[in-house]
Amino acid sequence: MSLAITTTYAGEFSGKYIAAALLSGDTLANNEITILPNVRYKSVLQKASTDDIVKDASCDFKTNEGTLTLTEAVLVAEEFQVNLQLCKKELHQSWQALEMGFSAFADVPASFSDFVLAHVASKVSDRMEKNIWSGTNATSGQFDGLAVLLAADAALPAGQEIAAVGGGVNAGNVIAQMGLVVDAIPTAVYGKEDLRLYVSSNVARAYTRALGGFAAAGDNAGYDSKGTNQVLGGLFFDGVQIVVSKGMSDNTMIAAEKSNLFFGTGLLSDQNEVRVIDMGDTDGSQNIRVIMRFTAGVQYAQVTDIVLYA
Repeated sequence: MSLAITTTYAGEFSGKYIAAALLSGDTLANNEITILPNVRYKSVLQKASTDDIVKDASCDFKTNEGTLTLTEAVLVAEEFQVNLQLCKKELHQSWQALEMGFSAFADVPASFSDFVLAHVASKVSDRMEKNIWSGTNATSGQFDGLAVLLAADAALPAGQEIAAVGGGVNAGNVIAQMGLVVDAIPTAVYGKEDLRLYVSSNVARAYTRALGGFAAAGDNAGYDSKGTNQVLGGLFFDGVQIVVSKGMSDNTMIAAEKSNLFFGTGLLSDQNEVRVIDMGDTDGSQNIRVIMRFTAGVQYAQVTDIVLYA
């Protein structure tokens, strides 16, 4: 069977595939940090702080009763690209099985082109999820993630940068380690509605095991009497909602307001591009070339409101 792709995606429609690639990772899909679209290159995050502006009353208007300090953080959205060549023969059988109903998946791409783009978008999404938390700018295809930026920031208060326990987090020490993070949260931040405790997968796994292990202490059958049948989603630790951040490196936790963490992308700008090119008419091959171009980066505003465990 000869299969040809006659459509080249670009322009406005391609933005949907960029959105799928960039925003379908757990962190962005669940709005666990603030998304800034249309960042062509840089976005300035204004930070304002004041000293104690409440004074004893008098009949006079006094100047300089308080000081407003304006500073800024800059989010740089770096340019990235995907140049990928795939063989139609390798992917066609999977798509055909989906189309004919030989699959449990109900949402089948309407065309082979859509299938190829969905395949590539899932890979880009996974990379972006890792970049957001643990990416390093020195590595091609990555930008500095939030944990990397925080570790390098001299303005992060010493008491809010906690070294991970030797040997790593496990079910025996996870509650104590999570407690260190929550204890270090500034008083002004603790109790905020959008405060989150972002944890890596191994920390989440250890905490889940610890909850089930409460039965050993005579507490019925673990948390909510579920024993080892624990589901971490929707749980809190000392009043702070837990978010499992799969892109984090092991033994990492960040406590922050999600309104203080930002992901910037040129999602709706001219810098985003998706193309699917069938090489059959050019060189007679069964190859498909997929080209994506987009921008992405992360930043935080108030570093003094964040706790890093790493």
